[in-house]
Amino acid sequence: MRRVRAVLAAAVVATAALLTAAAPAPTPTPPAVDPVRNMEYWLTEYGISDAWKTTKGAGTTIAVIDTGIGKGPKELDGAVVGGADFSGVGKADGRTPVGDSDRNHGSWVASLAAGRGTAADKGMIGVAPEADLLSLSIGFGNSASVPFVDQVAEAIRWAVDHGADVINLSFTTNTLDWDRSWDDAFLYAFDHDVVVVVAAGNRESGTEEVGAPATIPGVLTVGGVDREGKASRTASTQGIVIGISAPSEELLGVSANGDLVIWDGTSGAAPIVAGIAALVRSAHPDLDAANVIKRIIATATPSDRAEKVPDPLYGYGLINAARAVSAPVAKVSANPMGDLREWIRLYRRAESTPEASPTPTPYTVAPLPEAEPPSGSVSPLLPSGDSLRYGTVPLVVVSLGTILVVLGVTAAARRIRSARTPRPPSR
Repeated sequence: MRRVRAVLAAAVVATAALLTAAAPAPTPTPPAVDPVRNMEYWLTEYGISDAWKTTKGAGTTIAVIDTGIGKGPKELDGAVVGGADFSGVGKADGRTPVGDSDRNHGSWVASLAAGRGTAADKGMIGVAPEADLLSLSIGFGNSASVPFVDQVAEAIRWAVDHGADVINLSFTTNTLDWDRSWDDAFLYAFDHDVVVVVAAGNRESGTEEVGAPATIPGVLTVGGVDREGKASRTASTQGIVIGISAPSEELLGVSANGDLVIWDGTSGAAPIVAGIAALVRSAHPDLDAANVIKRIIATATPSDRAEKVPDPLYGYGLINAARAVSAPVAKVSANPMGDLREWIRLYRRAESTPEASPTPTPYTVAPLPEAEPPSGSVSPLLPSGDSLRYGTVPLVVVSLGTILVVLGVTAAARRIRSARTPRPPSR
């Protein structure tokens, strides 16, 4: 879901500082611009810094279901208010990164969503820097002792039960369908008024078309664009379920040990949108999840490259945080991203129970007549009148008739032979 292109915050800061020092200082000297903040182009270009004039996400909670948020980054001090492990190999608080190649993934995601910076106007800051975070560690691939679908389902339920307003899922399964256990888990989140934000996936990692959980009705699926606002050729994918687009190239992230990196992928675009969802919920605490999503997509800036709205590359357009927070938007009564419960009704095989069979109407059979009592005691060895009448006598008659016929035929045959036998001549 991501591609790291640089590491070590020191290198990034030093390079940016040299470029800043080379520029002539204006008169009077304005406040110095932190080089790290200067690299977070999405803050100004997508209206996030303007949205901060209204809110920075206070009072909201974002659950990051990922490889775990490390304890090292100063930028995340005080941001994580709870967590748990669902991989079977992490620590109970969810703060020990899981996996080898992806161990920093959860920290990068968290820093984009709700990083605090390192000081006033310094260090990496997230989209909703006053929102709280929940660290729910899961393991990708072979980095867990629990099946992946079970990890996700249990983590979603835990997040809902522990106060999440927004859930961020920066991963894909590369398949359109999903396990049935996710039906109940995602319905649990939707029924408890939680906004679920999901990454669309990246072409570079082999995802040509969005896969689950981005295909689940009701989630807000995020596609990625490059610095020019064009759909990323490597760090995004396409699909009719994409709802919104956000930057997915040249993103910053803070690793579990505090190192700053530059990375690509819709894994980073998703937490930017999750942060905006937190800003909207903070500014409009009366809105339900469906209307939070509606605000984000209704206030998006349409892409001039899109053929229609929604578009399989851009969804409803590019994020505009300031408008999402402040613009007037008509309310809706249903989630514009779809209804999972209705999808289940239409496409899942119903769990049918056998219908009760009707009780048959009893039929009364007329009683048989009583048997006639025997006329007297008769030896069972002697024939009865019926057996003589219907058995013995007819049999004797037929047998005698047959014998007489056979004797008659035999006698006639003898006469015929006798008549044909020549007699010797008399003398």
